[in-house]
Amino acid sequence: MGTAQAVNEPLLVHSNPERRGGTLSPLKPSRNIAARMGRWSASHKKTAIFGWLAFVVAAFVIGANIGTKHLDALRSGSGESGRAGVILADNFRPSPHEDVLVQSKTATVDDPAFRAAVTDVVGAVSAHAQVKNVLTPYARANRGQISRDRHSALVSFELKTTDLAMADTQITAIEKSVADVQSAHPALTVAEFGDASADKALNDAVGKDFAKAGVYSIPLTLGVLIIAFGALLAAGLPVLLALTAVAATMGLVAIPSQFMPVDKDISVLILLIGLAVGVDYSMFYLKREQQERAAGRSDKAALEAAAATSGRAVLISGLTVMVAMAGMFLTGDKTFSSFAVGTILVVGVAILGSLTVLPATLAALGNKVDKLRVPFLHRRRRDDAEGRVWNAILNRVLGRPKISAAVATAALLALAAPALHLHLSSMGPEMYPKDLAVVKTYKKIQNAFPGGELPAMVVIKNNDVTSPQVKAGIAQLERRALATGRLHEPIRIDTNPQKTVAIVNIAMAGKGADSVSTAALNTLRKDVIPATIGRVPDTEVAVAGTTAQSKDFTDQMKSTAPLVFAFVLAFAFVLLLLSFRSIVIAVKAIVLNLLSVAAAYGVLVLVFQDGWGKSFLGFDYTGGVLSFLPTFLFVILFGLSMDYHVFILSRVREAYDRGMSTEDAVAHGIKSTAAVVTSAALVMVGVFSIFGTLSMIFLKQFGIGLAAAVLIDATIVRAVLLPATMKLLGDWNWYLPRWLQWLPSLEHEPKARVTHDPAPVPA
Repeated sequence: MGTAQAVNEPLLVHSNPERRGGTLSPLKPSRNIAARMGRWSASHKKTAIFGWLAFVVAAFVIGANIGTKHLDALRSGSGESGRAGVILADNFRPSPHEDVLVQSKTATVDDPAFRAAVTDVVGAVSAHAQVKNVLTPYARANRGQISRDRHSALVSFELKTTDLAMADTQITAIEKSVADVQSAHPALTVAEFGDASADKALNDAVGKDFAKAGVYSIPLTLGVLIIAFGALLAAGLPVLLALTAVAATMGLVAIPSQFMPVDKDISVLILLIGLAVGVDYSMFYLKREQQERAAGRSDKAALEAAAATSGRAVLISGLTVMVAMAGMFLTGDKTFSSFAVGTILVVGVAILGSLTVLPATLAALGNKVDKLRVPFLHRRRRDDAEGRVWNAILNRVLGRPKISAAVATAALLALAAPALHLHLSSMGPEMYPKDLAVVKTYKKIQNAFPGGELPAMVVIKNNDVTSPQVKAGIAQLERRALATGRLHEPIRIDTNPQKTVAIVNIAMAGKGADSVSTAALNTLRKDVIPATIGRVPDTEVAVAGTTAQSKDFTDQMKSTAPLVFAFVLAFAFVLLLLSFRSIVIAVKAIVLNLLSVAAAYGVLVLVFQDGWGKSFLGFDYTGGVLSFLPTFLFVILFGLSMDYHVFILSRVREAYDRGMSTEDAVAHGIKSTAAVVTSAALVMVGVFSIFGTLSMIFLKQFGIGLAAAVLIDATIVRAVLLPATMKLLGDWNWYLPRWLQWLPSLEHEPKARVTHDPAPVPA
C-alpha cells in the first residue's frame, strides 16, 4: 500500500463482496463515534489535553470537598442478620467488646499468682477513661469467664465509644497496658482479643498488603510496557493515562456515594481495575497508531486509522466491561453495588481518556512518541513486530484446526473439572494470617472457651425489653439454648438506655464459620427462638453475629448468582451482536469466556481446597473458596477477558471487510495483535499475581483467580481455541439470520453483510 494512497484514504473500508485471499483493500474514511472523537481531539490538541487535566483536577478536588460516604457495617448485611443490623443501627449501637485472657499451663485460677495477674489486668484496663463495664472472672455472675479446666480466665470490658474506627485508635494504649501486665507475669499468658483489637490488627495487615501491591504493581506494569514499546515515553503514556483516570474516579465516586455509600476499600478496586483497563486501552490505541506509521502512513493518517479501528474496539470493549460490572447490582448486596459503582465509573473515565486525551497527546507528539528509546529493546521490538513466536503457534493451529480445538477444549475442561466440587466458605479467623498476635490469642481463647469470641447475637426489639414477659422469654431462651449442647456459656445480655432493644450474646460450638457453628445457628433460629422469646407478643427477634452474617451472605450469593450470570451473558451477547452483526461471533464469545472463567474456578479449587502449591504460596488454609468470589470473579473476569476478545475480533473483522478471506483475516488479525495482547496480559497477570503473594487469604484467592484466568484466556483461548474454531467455521463466523437483519449497528455507516447461509463447514 503506497504512502500517498494511505494518506488519502486513512480510515476503515467496509465489506468487499469478493474475498481476495490475503490482500487488503485500502482504508477509507469512517464516521463512527470513536473516529469522530479522535479526529476532533487531534485537531484541538490543547483543548483536549488541558481539558482532560482540568477534568481530573476538578473531579479530585470536588471529591475531596464533598467527602466519600462509606457503608455503615450495621446496615450493609443480608437476610436476617441484615435485619438485625438495621435494628441495632436505629436503636442500639453496641460498644466494642474486649477480652483479656489470663492462662497458665500449670497454675489454676485459684493460685495466688494467677489471682494477682487477674487483679493487675483489671486495674490496668480500668485505669483508662475509655473503658467501661470491667468484669472480673471471680464474680459469681461471671462464672462463664473461667474455663472448665480452671487454667484460663477472661477479664472482659467494653469501650465507651460505639464507633469502631474510634475504638481502633483508643485500643492501642489499652493493649500497651495489657502488655505491661504480661511483662510483670512472665510465667503466665496475658493477651487481648476483641472487636477493636482484632479490627485494628486486621486493618493494619490489609493496609500493609495493599501497600505492597501498590509498590510493586506500577513498576511491574511500567517494566512490561518498556519491553513492549522499547521506548520510555511510549511506555509511560498508558500508565499516565490509567493513573489520571484512577485519580479522577477517586474524586467522582464521592458524588454517587452521597446517595449510595461505598465500601471503605473501594479505592483499591478502582486502582486495580483502572490500571488494568486504562493500560490495555492505551496500548491497543498506541500500538495500532505505531503499526500504521510503520506501514508508511503520515502521522495524521495513522492516528485517524487508530481512532477508527482500535478506538472503536476500546469503546465496544469498555461498554462490555461496564455491562459486566453492572451485574453486581443484581446481587442485592450493598458492598457489591458499591463495587459496581466504582468499577463502572473508572472504566467509563478510562474510555473517555483513551478516545480524547490520548489521540490529542499522540497528535502533539507525532513520531516523538518513540523517543527515549531503550536501544536493545527497541531494535528487538521492531525486528519482531509481527510476533515470531505467535506466528509459529498460529501457523500450526490454523494448519491443524480440529486437533488444536480439541486439545485446547480438553485442556480447559480439565482445568475446569475441579470446580464441580467447589465448596463455598465463609470469612472466619482461620483465614487470617497465623502470625498475627490477635489470631494466636483468639485460638487460645477458642480452645479454652469454645465459641465465646464469636457468639450468636440474638437481637430482641420490644416496647419494653425489661417487661416480665420479655424477661421470662429471655430466661427461657438461655435455658433452652444451653440444653441443646450446641450453644453454651458465656451468655451476656446488653440493653439500650431506652429499654427497647436487648442483645443476648450466646457462645456457639464450632469455629465461627464452619459446619458445626452453622448447625448451632440453625438450631438457635429454627428451634430455640420460636419456642421461647419468639412467642412473646409484639417482639421482633433476629440473629446476627459472625456465623449468621456469613451464612446469610452465602445464601444470598447462591440465590442471586444465576440472575447475575444471566444478566451479564444476555447483555454481553446483545452488545457483541450489535458490534459485529454476527450471531455466531456473539455466541462463541460467550462460550469462550465461560470456559476461561470455569477454568479459573477449577484453579481456585485445586489451590484452596486441594492444597496444590500452598507451601509455595505461603498458606495452610484448605477450607474452600470464599462465598463472594465466584460471582465477583465472574463479573470482573468476564469484563476483562472481553478486552482481548473484542480487540482481536475487531481486527479480524476489519481484515475480512477489507477483502481478506476468513482464514487470512483470522491469521492477520491475531498475528497483528499478538504482541499487544501478550503485553496487556502480562501486565494483568503480573499485577494480579502480586495479590497472590499477600498475607490475607481473600486477597490470595482474588489474585490467583484473576491471574490464572487472564493467563488461560490470553494463551489457550485467544491463541489456540479462537483461531482454530474460526478456521473451522469459515464464513459461518459472519452469519446473521435474515430475521435479524433489522438490528441496528454500533458502526455509523452500514456494511454489506453475508445474508445467505454460508457454505457448510468442511468435514
